[in-house]
Amino acid sequence: MQRDSKINGAASRRQFLKTSTAAAVGGVLAAPAFATPHVGGSDVIKVGLIGCGGRGSGAAAQALRADKGCRLVAMADAFSDRLEGSLKNLMRTKNVKDQIEIDDAHKFTGFDAGKKLINSGIDVVLLAEPPHFRSHHLRLAVEKGLHVFCEKPVAVDGAGVRSVLETVEMARQKKLSVVSGLCWRYDNQKKATIQRVLDGHIGDVVTMQCTYNTGELWHRGHKEQWSDMEYQCRNWLYFAWLSGDHITEQHIHSLDKMPWAMGDEYPVKCVGSGGRQVRTDEKWGNIYDHFNITYEWKNGVKAFASCRQMNGTSGDVSDHIYGTKGRCHVFGHRTTDHSGNETWRYEGPRNSMYQTEHNELFRSIREGKPINNGDYMAKSTLMAVMGRLAAYTGQVVTFDKALNSTDRLGPASTDPSAYEWADMPVPPVAIPGINRLK
Repeated sequence: MQRDSKINGAASRRQFLKTSTAAAVGGVLAAPAFATPHVGGSDVIKVGLIGCGGRGSGAAAQALRADKGCRLVAMADAFSDRLEGSLKNLMRTKNVKDQIEIDDAHKFTGFDAGKKLINSGIDVVLLAEPPHFRSHHLRLAVEKGLHVFCEKPVAVDGAGVRSVLETVEMARQKKLSVVSGLCWRYDNQKKATIQRVLDGHIGDVVTMQCTYNTGELWHRGHKEQWSDMEYQCRNWLYFAWLSGDHITEQHIHSLDKMPWAMGDEYPVKCVGSGGRQVRTDEKWGNIYDHFNITYEWKNGVKAFASCRQMNGTSGDVSDHIYGTKGRCHVFGHRTTDHSGNETWRYEGPRNSMYQTEHNELFRSIREGKPINNGDYMAKSTLMAVMGRLAAYTGQVVTFDKALNSTDRLGPASTDPSAYEWADMPVPPVAIPGINRLK
């Protein structure tokens, strides 16, 4: 992994946050994007999509369903075939095609596609590109005065998280909405269940467990005409610089619930292991296929987190929280006492969390009441990153050390618009005890 970019961060998280807040407040702040327009549901809201994969296409459809005044007017992706395929699918999607107004001039491709889209006259941007690019596009969008839906994770390393923390504070000062793709936070059942923990229904939290064990995900193969860079970008899940490894790209959903249940307090350190036992072929890039991480909070509470992506193994996506008075089974949406007797079960209405994210985003825009999920979306990303670093290095990794790390994954340039479709050597798979955290 490349470590050639050093960022002069603060010596500690507290100092960094103080510095970034001051920088945002002291900078030149644009007027809120919708200070008076877009109230009452009569005005058109122009939406742009960056990242035209399945998740991006889904987000675009949900945005259009959320507000009949929305129009999808611009799309961006590194690859034209992905953009055209997404547009074709959206035009066949029920109840949204009449809100799609894409002309050829607003189809942007290449590494500078995101920048072009952000500057194309839109009001809201949906960020669903590979995670490596998100912190950069988020910064450009907020500087431009756009409201944002940002998929998870928001970065792949400490440098990216530091940038996001600065950007979301800037968004707060500009009164822009930033809604996170950590979708369980918008699920009625999970919200009520976690609230029971926060209300003390199971007593004081003693320990937690979260698991995300699945099979292998998609792979798009390799074509002879593709450069190294194109191959990696088309198969971005399997390269740490693009995805942050699957603990960051996928397991973040489980990890995010742990600090949520702790009142959005984050662990101070972690230690763990991981490796690559099944996905050993070079087609799987340089990521691991399993992780086991122990996180610890300042009051001594520990969370035991595990994830794997291996075919032929048992699946398990579940979270459990153990308290002094009982247990919370998060995916069961219920609590029990220590004898296993049920003490509460959610019986309220269910919702589509993916749709609700967008409903609330566009409602906030119409009503002029910004939502900012920036703090937890950045810190939950860092929680995943610190777990990866602990497994890659075999060392105890603190929250502050991960945040202030000078490791930056990816090409030497800090501007993705300067990337090229050229050779891109794949760093070796991390070996604990040899890989070091900087």
